[in-house]
Amino acid sequence: MTTIDSLPPLRDVINTHDLKARKSLGQNFLLDLNLTAKIARQAGDMSGCDVFEIGPGPGGLTRGLLAEGARHVLAIEKDKRCLPALNEIAQAYPNRLTVIEGDALEIDPLAYLTPPIRIAANLPYNVGTELLVRWLTPTEWPPFWESLTLMFQREVAERIVAKPGSKAYGRLALLAQWRSDARIVMNLPPEAFTPPPKVSSAVVHLTALAEPRFPADAAVLSRVVAMAFNQRRKMLRSALKAAAPDIEDRLIAAGLKPTERAEQVSLEGFCALARELAKP
Repeated sequence: MTTIDSLPPLRDVINTHDLKARKSLGQNFLLDLNLTAKIARQAGDMSGCDVFEIGPGPGGLTRGLLAEGARHVLAIEKDKRCLPALNEIAQAYPNRLTVIEGDALEIDPLAYLTPPIRIAANLPYNVGTELLVRWLTPTEWPPFWESLTLMFQREVAERIVAKPGSKAYGRLALLAQWRSDARIVMNLPPEAFTPPPKVSSAVVHLTALAEPRFPADAAVLSRVVAMAFNQRRKMLRSALKAAAPDIEDRLIAAGLKPTERAEQVSLEGFCALARELAKP
């Protein structure tokens, strides 16, 4: 199957509009519409949802999201070369696709979307982690989104789902797993893309929890996690000595060993420590 709708294959679209991927924009296009449809399906039943997509490029995933039944898709694209191809998709799916030229870091999607909202994107590698951290750290929880279905470099995906004791375990894992269920749902080799990146990729699906997994003040938790992993080779009593003058006592009160290192501490342990540090 070369197409999922009445539109031409993506390779033809790229040739027609001269859409050579640009390294400066972190572009690697996924041209297999079977794969983009499969990624779209990982977002679940979208028939009653608006979907927010960042960096659609020539629109492979966009077409997958619409073909799989998304109620409405808002696509933010920084590369104006891609706009004609995306407008062709909008014409094929009347009133179901809004395309905005701009930077996803600067646009408020809520001005264009109606809940329930899901986010699905083959994120540009150069802004992917920053966007994820923003979505995981809003001022209020639950967030505006129900789920995130996002493609990352495989290394970043493994950091999101990592468990204590592994080298990949760190701030990103704790941020993601404190407030969501996160799992890798697909792996993609470099040759699936044009041009092929130097690394493998993976799709991560995150479902927002109604409330954080363990109680903790978000600002205190973020600060203590950052301090601990900024000096991850040091024992906690050394890495966190600036957090409180009586840090050893606070660690013990939280049920942690002062001689442990950050990668040995579970999410629950960090939350317990955050609660201790929030005390006078």
